[in-house]
Amino acid sequence: MPAPMPTASLLPADAERATLVGRAFRPGLGPCVVTVRNGVLCDITSAKTPTVRDLLELPDPPSHVASAAGEAFGALAAIADNSWEERRDVQQPWLLAPVDLQAVKAAGVTFAVSLLERVIEEQARGDAAKAYALRAQIQSLLGSEIARLRPGSTAAMEVKRLLIERGMWSQYLEVGIGPDPEVFTKAQPMSAVGYGAHVGVPPFSQWNNPEPEVVLVASSRGTIVGAALGNDVNLRDVEGRSALLLGKAKDNNASAAIGPFVRLFDRHFTMDDVRTTEVTLAVRGEDGFHLAGVSSLTKISRDPAELMRATMGEYHQYPDGVCLYLGTMFAPVQDRDGPGLGFTHHPGDVVEIAAERLGCLANVVRATAACAPWTFGVGALMQSLAARGLLGGLVQANRRDV
Repeated sequence: MPAPMPTASLLPADAERATLVGRAFRPGLGPCVVTVRNGVLCDITSAKTPTVRDLLELPDPPSHVASAAGEAFGALAAIADNSWEERRDVQQPWLLAPVDLQAVKAAGVTFAVSLLERVIEEQARGDAAKAYALRAQIQSLLGSEIARLRPGSTAAMEVKRLLIERGMWSQYLEVGIGPDPEVFTKAQPMSAVGYGAHVGVPPFSQWNNPEPEVVLVASSRGTIVGAALGNDVNLRDVEGRSALLLGKAKDNNASAAIGPFVRLFDRHFTMDDVRTTEVTLAVRGEDGFHLAGVSSLTKISRDPAELMRATMGEYHQYPDGVCLYLGTMFAPVQDRDGPGLGFTHHPGDVVEIAAERLGCLANVVRATAACAPWTFGVGALMQSLAARGLLGGLVQANRRDV
């Protein structure tokens, strides 16, 4: 059973000036829109903002959060402690993923280091034992060149030509240094899990890992309104067998974690802060295994705003907004179960993903069958809001949108 995370780790280092929005489940009510005020969770759900989606559609979400009348319903420390699924008291509130109706998308192969690992997976056909021998060979051939390339540039296209001649071109290289980024569906709206929840690894995977990432959150207009932390749980053996198995490798029960809160952009936190974010990863296993890593957004191959523009715009609309995982440069290769076998999850692993300006997202790894099934979807949310008399404002707002 994991030790409780202190509130200081859960929140950004400058929490006193951060505009945070999230969700919590309140027994007897259902999912509520919340913010943090002086270490206390406040319910700011209203007919105007029955969902986080509706709050983020407002002209000035940070001002609304700051001025909204809220019901204080518990100390964040106690609610965060109760959010650990291992020991949750379902009669008390707990944190949920801080987004609801938004599409959950992810950008892949956005760092040179992760690009090399995807090529290794492909060449190894999902066999972790073969990856060890391939790693040095592929890094010596591609590493120094790819790290300096700007995707889609003339220089990148020349490297593509040379690699095709050598028989080394890959579909991962195409999206890593080619003109178009990889953007895929990570999870369905309402299916992401939050702080303290289990994250799932299915039994058919023997080579898998966490992916510590920043998640951008955008409104239906494509305006990026804030950011959170995310764990894009990845099945390396499945994707390595074929990129056409990406859905099987990425979208499983409890495979997308987001949290602990969305930090909204304001004068204290902007896209420029996202661009310089360092995301740390710590994995603590019940077997005594420890893993640590860092992923710096300063080394991303494509600008985060560019990735969002590739996700939604003139050709692809999302009327409820989008959450976009930005990818990671961290691909763990530290041996765990034997020489040359690299890293894979064990049940009971505690995964902590943190960033100074975004706080800490922590989860426990379980087999997917041991994770709570996803049963509370959009229909259940609408029923909950209707029972609380909160759908009138939502209906009127949607009529105005039409």
